[in-house]
Amino acid sequence: MMISSSSNRLELLARLGYAARGLVNLLVGLLALLAAFGPGGEVTGSKGALEALFSQVWGYVLLAVVALGLFGFALWRLLQSILDADRRGRSPSALVARAGQLVSAAIYVSLGVFAVSLLTGSTPGGEEEQATRDWTRWLLGQPFGRWLTGAVALAVLGAAIGMAAKAWTASFRKHLACDPGVANWVIPLGRAGYAARSAVFLIIAVFLLIAAWQSDAGEARGLGGALLALQEQPLGQIIFALVALGLAAFGAFEFAEARYRHIAAPTEAEIARDALSR
Repeated sequence: MMISSSSNRLELLARLGYAARGLVNLLVGLLALLAAFGPGGEVTGSKGALEALFSQVWGYVLLAVVALGLFGFALWRLLQSILDADRRGRSPSALVARAGQLVSAAIYVSLGVFAVSLLTGSTPGGEEEQATRDWTRWLLGQPFGRWLTGAVALAVLGAAIGMAAKAWTASFRKHLACDPGVANWVIPLGRAGYAARSAVFLIIAVFLLIAAWQSDAGEARGLGGALLALQEQPLGQIIFALVALGLAAFGAFEFAEARYRHIAAPTEAEIARDALSR
């Protein structure tokens, strides 16, 4: 009974995490769509989306739930990476994917901490792009900093290619436990979402490569900066609107994942056994 209940708690946290991630992406996409078609929108990243949520009626309660979900998603990513919860195995491609999940866990812990800091009033918020430049500047200041920054850029580029592959092959469908009727609308949402995220990550990678080449942290861009850069290109307004729509679609897809994703959450006994075996 205890084993079953512990597994159920982890699964609930994972599903809450997918929903929290979905809400953040949905807000980023919708705010960008509003900016594309008129006043009232804002080009922002994940932290800006959390700030927008916090400013709403019942924002404190909503953000508290989202913060819990973000930590839950980070925990699920950690279990996917360390314990191979998705049963990927140990092939080179699987190990790369699991390494990416470990990085994702760190990112969502950071985002959860930011949400908590908003709730406690310990951060003024804002300046998300400046934070991106700050950590790039720190990385460039390390020994072999340009090479390290270039390596991060290549990792982001690899993530962009992986997302593009998911959009093309819809390989994510193997993790969904839903009937064909539901899959008919969930899979197109996933394809559109991964395609949009691939485009954004590609732009972020290009700017990081430029930052590494020129040893200039000012060239680095986060999610919001990548969207603004996209908007400035020829036909950028149209492409920008399509990417914004895709990001919103990814948010909706994450809500579907919260409901339909197959989650084989390990029990506490399995976690303990794996920890002792390392």
